[in-house]
Amino acid sequence: MDAKRLIIFDCDGVLVDSEPIALSVLTETLGMSGIAIDEEGAAKRYLGRSLTTVRSLVREEYGLQIDDPFLTRMRDLLYARFSSELRPIHGIQTALDSLEAAGIAWCVASSSQIERIALCLSATGMLDRFSPHIFSASMVTHGKPAPDLFLFAANKMGVEPSECLVVEDSPAGILAARAAGMDVLAFTGGSHTGLLAYRDGLAALMPVQAFDAMENLLHLVAPARRPKDQPDA
Repeated sequence: MDAKRLIIFDCDGVLVDSEPIALSVLTETLGMSGIAIDEEGAAKRYLGRSLTTVRSLVREEYGLQIDDPFLTRMRDLLYARFSSELRPIHGIQTALDSLEAAGIAWCVASSSQIERIALCLSATGMLDRFSPHIFSASMVTHGKPAPDLFLFAANKMGVEPSECLVVEDSPAGILAARAAGMDVLAFTGGSHTGLLAYRDGLAALMPVQAFDAMENLLHLVAPARRPKDQPDA
């Protein structure tokens, strides 16, 4: 892996431990519409996907049109639980401090809507560390697993795709990073990673360099930054 100038973080499951809450709220809201699906099933179908993709998949599989009242119910439930329950991924502040000390820039590129990303970062005390470098799938035509969002983020940050490293937790995000021509690390430290559907989806993409301690991120990036004349530094 060559030296990187930019780390592109996904948000849910990478910066904040939100996936179990989000999956729970999604299954609850689908249940209100008569669709019974457990969190394993929801993870397999929808984890890491944009709202546009989720709406399309639900319509195709269940014939349900996710309309504005559905979205309002889901958003109200989700935001209430985020405000009271959401926590940052353990070690993320240490990782950001280390990147800053090493002179490596970062941004966030998430499938979530921009207001949800801002809420997640604000509720966990990280909004100031990412703003204004916050990019949402709503800013591009095609969400993950298409490469559009990562390419858009790199362009806005003034960095070539080959100089970017993506930190992702979902199969859709890993595929998007690869399609964008970017190196990618699979973060497996979120509390949702025990879900069988998640493990199966990630395993299908192996080999992927995975890590589960966010505070060790710089150690995975730093070897590529060692001087050529100090191979053992």
